[in-house]
Amino acid sequence: MKNEHQHCLASIRSHYSQFSDTEKKIANYILNNPTDIIHSTINGLADTLGVADSTVFRFCKRIGFKGYQSMKIALAAEIVTPMRDIHENIEVNDTPQTIASKVFRSNMKTIEDTLMVLKENQFQEAVKTMLSADHIEFFGSGGSGIVAMDAYHKFIRTGLRVHASTDSHIQLMTASQMTEKDCAVLISHSGSTKDMLQVMKVLKESGAKTIAITNFAKSPLSEKADISLYTVSEETDYRSEALSSRIAQLSIFDALYVSIMLKRDKEGQDALKKMRNAISVKRI
Repeated sequence: MKNEHQHCLASIRSHYSQFSDTEKKIANYILNNPTDIIHSTINGLADTLGVADSTVFRFCKRIGFKGYQSMKIALAAEIVTPMRDIHENIEVNDTPQTIASKVFRSNMKTIEDTLMVLKENQFQEAVKTMLSADHIEFFGSGGSGIVAMDAYHKFIRTGLRVHASTDSHIQLMTASQMTEKDCAVLISHSGSTKDMLQVMKVLKESGAKTIAITNFAKSPLSEKADISLYTVSEETDYRSEALSSRIAQLSIFDALYVSIMLKRDKEGQDALKKMRNAISVKRI
């Protein structure tokens, strides 16, 4: 989404898996020495790393900046902002309160970083595609399956025809019955799980519109999807990167849900009222 400052560190993390060895060398240096970067020139950084100035310049372009100077400005803004890089490792001797504080702050950072890499045009296209679909199917396996079920639980309130598939066999069967009028949302942290790639293959054959939600740009899944929405997360000693990304995935679905409900206006409100009336019998 548009913001006063694009986040340099978040952009580097989201693209990291697709970097060349030389690009990873530059990325690692920036991630480990952000303060040094804002006080160095492009020539100085290139000399330190033993690469050409043009290589550093292309790296800056690769992560979404016009050049080295604009990257430095964004990086400087990150360093001085209160929402600075706070992915902290949890230590063995940390108190429960300290652990809770670190986990909450890490979640806040994950959501903030994800917002920075969320492209407005892709998000708007996702909303448009879901609104116009005859049927929306959420696909996810393992931890991503939990997110798929949560999305189903949210979007059933919109009045749209939605469902979620978390079993690998059912996923393939469901994908085979979808048409060009339907929308499939595939959730995969890595974007490279065999199950999701098999589902994507069948969906492409069926002609359904596809939306991928993944942590990695240019992953096999996102490269095949019609629309891709990315999360940003970082792994710590006691918390996997995939676990950290789940909070970002849930936030993306929250934003999609609210956007769709606003677009549907009275239809959405009527559907929500019907659902609330239906489940009211379950309350004491």
